[in-house]
Amino acid sequence: MRPLTDHCPKPLLPVAGKPLIVHHLERLAAAGIREVVINVSYRAEQIIEALGDGSAFDVAIAWSREETPLETGGGIHRALPLLGESPFLLVNGDIWCDLDPAGLPALGGDLAHLVLVDNPEHHPRGDFHLTPEGRVHDQGEPRLTFAGISLIDPALVVDNEPGAFALAPLLRQAMAAGRIGGSHHRGAWIDVGTPERLARLDHQLRCLQG
Repeated sequence: MRPLTDHCPKPLLPVAGKPLIVHHLERLAAAGIREVVINVSYRAEQIIEALGDGSAFDVAIAWSREETPLETGGGIHRALPLLGESPFLLVNGDIWCDLDPAGLPALGGDLAHLVLVDNPEHHPRGDFHLTPEGRVHDQGEPRLTFAGISLIDPALVVDNEPGAFALAPLLRQAMAAGRIGGSHHRGAWIDVGTPERLARLDHQLRCLQG
């Protein structure tokens, strides 16, 4: 995302008049979610100063600081004392999606529920296969792309050693054990991974605002 992120962390990049992460917070609050944990590393103080305790967005924010980036799995593990023992909603900071998280199903005996979307142009081969019964597998066709939104049981990561580690290998292990569910979101979604896609999202949301 450089040069845009040279002086501004990605979550604070403006989209349709507000930081990208504020779109997430507003959607979470609208779904009735009031407690939010945010992992911060790069330019953490900027993000903390911008969002504060979250009261301006009708949520309560707890901050999990990473002195060095811990990847998704390690970041979750570091935040476990703040997250507690119940399943939690995980949302990547560099996506935008119109999904209503209140509509996601309970995990039951699964370790995670992944939200999947149609494959975008920049990721045509997708990530995982979703069966008609709502089971997610590493292999199989057709394939869909992981949206960066999921429900996670802390048991998925709790036994790992602290430090940096990826979440994907743990998900694949759980898939092999038949413990990952999923759903296909057919609404709006974009991976804000380049300045061009950020500009496209900005244009789309401004058009919706009229």
